[in-house]
Parts: sequence; C-alpha cells; structure tokens
Amino acid sequence: MQAENQSVHLPVLQEKQVSLTLKREDLIHPLISGNKYRKLKYNIEAAKTQAYHTLLTFGGAFSNHIAATAYAGKLHGLKTIGLIRGEELAQKWETNPTLSLASEHGMQFKFISRDDYRSKNSEDFINRLKLEFGSFYLLPEGGSNTLAIKGCEEILTAEDAQFDILCSSIGTGGTIAGIINASNPNQRVLGFPSLKGDFLKEDIRNFTKRENWQLQTDYHFGGYAKVSAELIHFINDFKAQTQISLDPIYTGKLIYGILDLVNTDYFKPKTKILAIHTGGLQSISGMNDKLKKKNLPQITI
Repeated sequence: MQAENQSVHLPVLQEKQVSLTLKREDLIHPLISGNKYRKLKYNIEAAKTQAYHTLLTFGGAFSNHIAATAYAGKLHGLKTIGLIRGEELAQKWETNPTLSLASEHGMQFKFISRDDYRSKNSEDFINRLKLEFGSFYLLPEGGSNTLAIKGCEEILTAEDAQFDILCSSIGTGGTIAGIINASNPNQRVLGFPSLKGDFLKEDIRNFTKRENWQLQTDYHFGGYAKVSAELIHFINDFKAQTQISLDPIYTGKLIYGILDLVNTDYFKPKTKILAIHTGGLQSISGMNDKLKKKNLPQITI
C-alpha cells in the first residue's frame, strides 16, 4: 500500500524558491494511519505466525500507537492489552477520545504509575506482566522494533529519489530509522523530535548504520503532547491554506519546523523537500478537550 504525494503551495515557499511535498501516509487507512500501519504490518504477521493470541503494548493518553494497535488487533482476531502511563487515567479514561476508541475496539487497559512506566522494558517487569496476563506478543512503546523499521522502509518509493531532503517527525525513532535506511546516499534526512533533547540519536543508531541524517531539536514546543497558542494557530492556518489537517503532537511541529527553516534560508533555492505525514489525527479530539480547559484556541478538524 502506497501513499500519494501532494505538493504544498504557500507564499514563503514561492518566495524562497523551495518546493515542499507531503507524502500522505495519513490517508492509507482510516484508523491504522501513517507510520502506525507500517510499524504494525510485519509485527502482526509475526504474532500470528508464532501463534500468539494477544498483543501487549504501552502508551500514553493521546497515543496513536494504542489506538492503532487496538483496531489492528480486532481486525486480525487478536486480543490487545494496553499499559497506559498515568494511574489517574483509570478514573477518567472514558472521557478520553483515544482510550475510548481503543476500548471500543476491544483493548483491555492496565493503568500504571509513571515510575513503573519507566521500568517497562526491564526483564523483571515483563515477567510480572506474563504472570498476570499469560503469553503475549510484546510491542514496545510506539511500536518501534526491527520489524517496525522494516515496515517503515516501505514508506519511500522509487519516485521519491527526486527529493533532496526527507523530513519526518520523531516519537521513538523507528519511523525515521526506516526512512534513513531506504533513502539514497545523496539525500539528507531531517528528524523533528516531539520530545526535548537529542537523546533519541542513540535509539535511532540502534536501527541504522547510515550517517546522512540529523535532528532538528528546536521545535518540540515544550515536549511530548505540549502545545502553544502559536502552534495551534499555525495548524489552523495551514489547514485553511492547504486543506490538509495536521496533528498537534507530531506533524504540526514537523511542518512548523520545516517552514521556519525555509523562512530563515536554511535550505538553498531549488531544494526539493519531501515531508512524511505520519497521521495521528485521532489525537485532535482529545487535545481539543485539553485546550478548552486551558481556554486556548481549538484545532480545526
């Protein structure tokens, strides 16, 4: 399954003589969209081949991975269990659009403290989960593992060799690792983390030996799932001008960063940029609820 490429036309791009194209991975599936479809593809094949009946994974309140895993599990006849960061959500998850959607598709939740969540990859923690839930196929947070990288390597096509710069948002690093592996040596890959810091470099290096990439770490807007009125206004203006929706956690920050770099002449004239729209639009409803409580503007859906 391949996504279509869509050209973006904005005054700043014309002024700076830079072209921007979006790969619309958000359109390849209504509920398992973008990079989540890619990451789950081979993992679900492996789970079924190895005769597992349950998928167990981790995520937070707005996790695209949680929502996508729940639906994919239902689609393939697999039980799904989500370990959710934040014990306080146990009392109010039904008002959370992401978790409600996952529950509708059959996911069972276990809400854990942030301290326990930090131990989620330890052998002792995983063994305790096996005692509690029995046998399961383990998907890491965000779905990033070797099979996920294999799926993300299929994002690029032969047609994409024409682009000079490939750009992607970053959560756990799996998607951009696949893009790096599939890129041509003459292409440069830019990653835009949604988390503070550049610690993701080592995680990405676990999945790629290539060196034609770098991170742009100034566009996280305070960290994961953190937003500002400026970002919301940008997302809404971009939607009004292009008719393309962006999510506030990943792609909104990605496109904001790219256009800021264009505006400050980071790219040479005639540069051709391909940005990956990784989906995640299901998070908008939950974010709007959060914004409403803070008297911040809403994201146009």
